[in-house]
Amino acid sequence: MADKPLFPLASFHATPGVTHVCAAGESLPLQRHNAALAKYIKDKAAGHTGRAKQTQSLEDVRALIAQAWKVSVKEVGFAPSVADGISMVLESLDWDDGDNVCVHEDEFPSLVGPFSLRSKQYQRNPRQERKGPEMRYYNAGNLSDMVDDKTRLIAVSYVSYFDSTRVDLSLYRQLADSVGAILIVDFTQAAGYAPIDASIADFAFSACYKWLLATTGVAIAYWNQTRRPHWKPVSGGWHSLSLGAVRPQWETTRLEIRNDAMCFSRGNPAHLAIYILREALVFLNQWDAADIERHVQTLTAALLERLQREGIPSSTPVDTARHGASVTVDCAGASEIVNEMSKAGVYAWNGQGRVRFSFHGYNCVEDVDQIMQIFPALWRASNRSKSMI
Repeated sequence: MADKPLFPLASFHATPGVTHVCAAGESLPLQRHNAALAKYIKDKAAGHTGRAKQTQSLEDVRALIAQAWKVSVKEVGFAPSVADGISMVLESLDWDDGDNVCVHEDEFPSLVGPFSLRSKQYQRNPRQERKGPEMRYYNAGNLSDMVDDKTRLIAVSYVSYFDSTRVDLSLYRQLADSVGAILIVDFTQAAGYAPIDASIADFAFSACYKWLLATTGVAIAYWNQTRRPHWKPVSGGWHSLSLGAVRPQWETTRLEIRNDAMCFSRGNPAHLAIYILREALVFLNQWDAADIERHVQTLTAALLERLQREGIPSSTPVDTARHGASVTVDCAGASEIVNEMSKAGVYAWNGQGRVRFSFHGYNCVEDVDQIMQIFPALWRASNRSKSMI
């Protein structure tokens, strides 16, 4: 019943007296991060033998992710961020007039921004050589109406950052296949607590500083080589090119991009961030993802029930099959509410005109109690007209 944390609190750098319910923004750092930093510094100081250890650490992490995401190691790589990975897919595509990209109207900017920017650039200057897609923004009920035979790509978050809605990816796969479109999935709001089968996507990405308990600077990049065996990025660097050990003759050497998902790392991967990610993944592997999901959703369900009793409407679906590990409340004064809660020792997250509470394995029912001791009064002070009571 989540009466106690699933994870031992001693494993984290937690501030005494603080209720940390903002994993969707930044999760608590692990004590193991200290060891990761020390190991990285030791290896960095070890010259060429240290670089070999850095490479081995990277391969260890690829294997851990491949196992968790039910894919092959070759299909797992790293990008500096989700936005960087999405942009590499975008720039690899040739667009024809009328081609379109479908995204939810409240989708996260990393999925929308690269395509929307290209679209607007082309609209301003349609004579330019590089064409751009038409953008189609769907809502909860009209995705199938938006997709047609000119849809080149559908991009979606498995769990929404905006209201924690979880989508049925099989429906997106079916729609994409019906018109031959690419399906990109962002697992950022699910990776680290929910079971994931990335093979449903053509490309998938995840940031690592939320439920994966790592840091910024590295994002997981997945390339489904069964579905897209002939895909190639159109930009590269020393790390993503298959140069071999011999100095290339740039004028005559045929340049090939490596044929695995490490092509998303055009330059050196962020080795320190990967060392930290390795420690985080080893820590998380002590529990089955389904058990972590069950724990956090016991807490989301408890919070949703108590908010409803208080007459406070949530934008998060009540059914646990339809939401992730967060609960959101649309409200006026969200920034002020989050600031006041922080002063009282409850760390939530603000943005987009809503307060977001997010749970991980280090939370328990007592944290829900702490939220409900403080939040309702602050919410009513600015949102009395929205009350359901």
